[in-house]
Order: sequence, then C-alpha cells, then structure tokens
Amino acid sequence: MSGCPFASRRGLLGAAVGLAGGLAGSIGGARLARADAVSPGKTNEQIVPFHGPHQAGIATPMQAHTYFAAFDIIAEQRAQVAALMRAWTDAAARMTQGLSLGAATPDAPPPDSGDMLGLPPARLTLTFGFGPTLFSKDNVDRFGLASQRPAAFVDLPRFAGDQLDPARIGGDLSVQACADDAQTAMHAVRQLMRLADGVAAIRWVQAGFVAGTQSEETPRNLMGFKDGSSNVAAGDPTAMERHVWVGDEGGTWMRGGSYLVARPIRIALEHWDRMKLAFQEQTIGRHKVSGAPLGTSDEFGPLNLDATDEDGNPIVAENAHVRLAAPETNDGAQILRRGYSYDNGVAMIAERWPPWRHALELDAGLLFICYQRDPRTGFIKIFDRMSKFDMLNQFTTPIGGGLFACPGGVTNGRYLAQNLFESAAS
Repeated sequence: MSGCPFASRRGLLGAAVGLAGGLAGSIGGARLARADAVSPGKTNEQIVPFHGPHQAGIATPMQAHTYFAAFDIIAEQRAQVAALMRAWTDAAARMTQGLSLGAATPDAPPPDSGDMLGLPPARLTLTFGFGPTLFSKDNVDRFGLASQRPAAFVDLPRFAGDQLDPARIGGDLSVQACADDAQTAMHAVRQLMRLADGVAAIRWVQAGFVAGTQSEETPRNLMGFKDGSSNVAAGDPTAMERHVWVGDEGGTWMRGGSYLVARPIRIALEHWDRMKLAFQEQTIGRHKVSGAPLGTSDEFGPLNLDATDEDGNPIVAENAHVRLAAPETNDGAQILRRGYSYDNGVAMIAERWPPWRHALELDAGLLFICYQRDPRTGFIKIFDRMSKFDMLNQFTTPIGGGLFACPGGVTNGRYLAQNLFESAAS
C-alpha cells in the first residue's frame, strides 16, 4: 500500500477495532494522494462546493438522482468514529470536485473503484447525518455522546398506516448522495462504504430519481402531479433560517445544520391509475396539468381553503393532501422537501385498501426526504395529522426510513462534526 495514502487510511480503518488512539493519529495525519481529475474537461458549473457554513445537498438546487444510504457502526470506540468522519470528509471534498481518491499501484487494491474515470462530477453533493442510536442505544451511551444530543432530536413516533420493514429503518449514520448522473451518486457512496470497512456497515439503501431538474417547471412525481409547488424557498435566507437551519439551540456541532427525515413510501400505482381524474385531483387538492390549487389557474397562487362550491362544499376537500400539509392548518409549520421517486422493480404486494389485491405489482413510490429546524414542530406535527386523515393514504404506505441530525457545514482543514467529538472528549 506504499505510495497510496488514501488506501492506507482504508486499511487502518479496517484494522482499527480496539486501537482507537492509533487510528485517530494515523488517519488524522494521512493525506490524500494527488490524482488527476476524473474529467479534465469539468467546469465550475458541474462542481458544488463542499465546504461552507451549511452542508451542500440541502439548499442546493435538486439534482436528477440520489443514492441514500444508512449505516450501522460496528466499532466500539469514539475515536474510531471520529477517524471515519475525517476520512469521509476528505473523500467527500475530493469527489465533489471530480477528483479520484488516490493513485493506484499494481500491488494493492485501487483506492478508487475507477468507474467515474473520464466523467464529470455532475453537481455531486454528499450530505451526512447521525441517527439517534449514535448517541445511545438500548439505554447505553455507546460513545460518550449522549449528553450532546439536542432536545429537538427525538425518536420518530410510529404513525398510523406505517408498515415499516425493520431492515429498512434507522441507522447510526446516513449519507445522501445527489448528482445529475446516477452512477456518480452511487460511486460516491460506494467509496464511502469501502472507507468504512471495519468501522461501519451498510444497513439500507434507496436510489431515487426526479425528472425535469434542468427545467423551470416543477418536477412531477410518479402519480403525475407537480411536487413541491408550495415548498420552502431554498433561496430565501429568512425562510431557511426560520424553518430549516438549526440555531444555537442545537449546540455548536448542529449550528447551521438541519434535521433530515427520510421515508421510502410505496405508492399503489396500479390502483391510482384506475382512478378518475376528478377523484385524483380531489385527493391531492390541485389540478393535475397546471398544478394550481383546485378552482384556480396559478400553480404558485394562494391556497384558498375557505373557498366553497355552489352547494357550500369546500373546493379543497377537508381531507385533501394539500390542505392537511398546508402551513395554514399546521400553525405555520413548514419543511424543505427534497423528495425523489424510486423504482425497485416489482414485488408481491398486498394493497391496504379495496380491492385488497395480493399480486405482483410495481414496487415503486416516493423517497420522501425533508429538512427542518425542529422535527417536533416540522415533520412530526404535519405528518401526524396527515397519517390519520389524508385521502392519499389509501394509495401510499410508508415502509421504512429514519430521522437523522445533519451537522453544520465543514470549513477547510476540519472534519464533519469535529466539535461534537472534541466536546465529548473534553
């Protein structure tokens, strides 16, 4: 492995169990081998800066593809986890610039899988998060971090309609890779998996996609409706400070960060496709073609929840999706949604609602992802009502996911959540 510092780091991580002090020193002092850019022709438009006050991939304009992964930590020492964070930080900083992870030598495994050679970074972002079980698990303070867990970082409750697969929930760590190329996103997570060898193991993954990211039109989901018309404006600093970015209440390591909820939600698309257009629009509360609230023509116009038809019935039904999700009905609560569609092929599925079919159907739906300043007043508040009353529930089934605390951004020369691990050590 001589001549390849990054490969050496990976080897140290794999051999690190029980050698926390040596691991931290070795990884902290190792530097990445200078390597050629993945694409000599890459442009600044294809690069999203990794360093900054906030992690990239939250307020970043949506890319076309995502690859979300959750990990379980198998190491036993806090120093090993901190060393992994340093290694991941170094790797992420390089990959988002379109750089490989080191120079290959004939007598060692290549430090980079090489499947991105010659390809641009495609606006790659990597957003990292910590699960509640990093701080305590089964009432055990595993890494001396329990006292650093913010009050807002609660456990997600179980909601009405949840059919959660134990193999697809939770995780000590999360990584969301987003890029305009599917292979770029997967490549990035694949390299992080290699670096985590011996320290963290993959728990669950979900790839996703969204159409129209290069268009001025709001993207459509698999149900054919525009998704995100009333989203928090990521370009509005005031709205982001109020609804998305964590302030001093989260402690120094979470300042400038955000809480991520990820929920794979299967959609009974065959059932949905048999519904009349009028029923589909009543269920959502918007016109399918224009995306405008029912009874209006402007997609981004106000949602008039008091409007009634000639018979005095609400134009937007009491249990319509948009009404239950609206800030007006949730004490002003808002979240920043960055959802992606997913397609896992087909599976034998039992529908929740009539006609209660048990058949081979599309295993596809929405990888719901949202960010917020406080999940208690954000996702949990909004989704509790939606899970009980939303008309859309007869077509959707949450099957997994979790809540993760995404620390603030990283300055050059430091590693992700360094304040967290340093404060715990003091």
